Amino acid sequence: MKNLPAIDWERVDALIRMALDEDLGDRGDTTTAAVIDESLHVNAVFLAKEDCVCAGLCVAERLMKAVDPAIEWESVVKEGDFCPKGTVMARLKGSARSLLTGERTALNFVQRLCGVATAAHKYQQAAGGRCAILDTRKTTPGYRNLEKYAVAVGGASNHRIGLYDRIMIKDNHRELAGLGGTGGILRSVERARKMYPGLEVEVEIDSLAELPEALESKAEYILLDNMSTADMAEAVRMTNHRAKLEASGNMTLARIPEVAATGVDYISSGALTHSVKSADISMDIIQPGK
Repeated sequence: MKNLPAIDWERVDALIRMALDEDLGDRGDTTTAAVIDESLHVNAVFLAKEDCVCAGLCVAERLMKAVDPAIEWESVVKEGDFCPKGTVMARLKGSARSLLTGERTALNFVQRLCGVATAAHKYQQAAGGRCAILDTRKTTPGYRNLEKYAVAVGGASNHRIGLYDRIMIKDNHRELAGLGGTGGILRSVERARKMYPGLEVEVEIDSLAELPEALESKAEYILLDNMSTADMAEAVRMTNHRAKLEASGNMTLARIPEVAATGVDYISSGALTHSVKSADISMDIIQPGK
């Protein structure tokens, strides 16, 4: 597996605390406290109930240990492993009360992240190795670090992390700055280079007519926004490796093979994070423990 983006554990720990706080409130797990004997210890497993790519077990483990540091956790599969339906992903042992208290919230994290990783895997497989699949900033608020981590675990790649690590000049920027029309791309890139000389620049265009000026600007990346497949292929021919080309806009899984075949360097899709289905994973009690 390629190098993964680091998990920002300070942010994730804050997210875990918030998730547990909203679930437990001031009273805690009232049902478990009322019904389950305090002395009962059990064994449990995290079980894949459908095919998925594993991501986020480390987060689920951290959450469970936040509930009860005495919980024993063993990850059976690794991040990025393909898990067929029926795969035991992790084994747990500890207080029945603690396991039940953390169950839903831990599963919420791991199901979401496995869903993202699985979608990323499918998109990158559809590209057939001809180009890299990128995520976007269309992430769940507070979850960006984790969702981008899961995208990489699934085999796709991360676009910019936020507004701070790459210049991306879109048509709205040019219009609001009074830089629409001919010459606007050149002047926008010039301004960006002057203020942030150390950052790479990407320019969005929505027609082939804008491509020559985008190439003249020497932006490192050019985003082809909502172009037809034929126009993207022509953009590849016109660019002739002078910049990296990114296809974006309505990039469904079904469309990936034909777009990848145009020769673009990247395909970005917000669907990797904003429309993904969480994986079906359960925590099953398998036998009493000690």
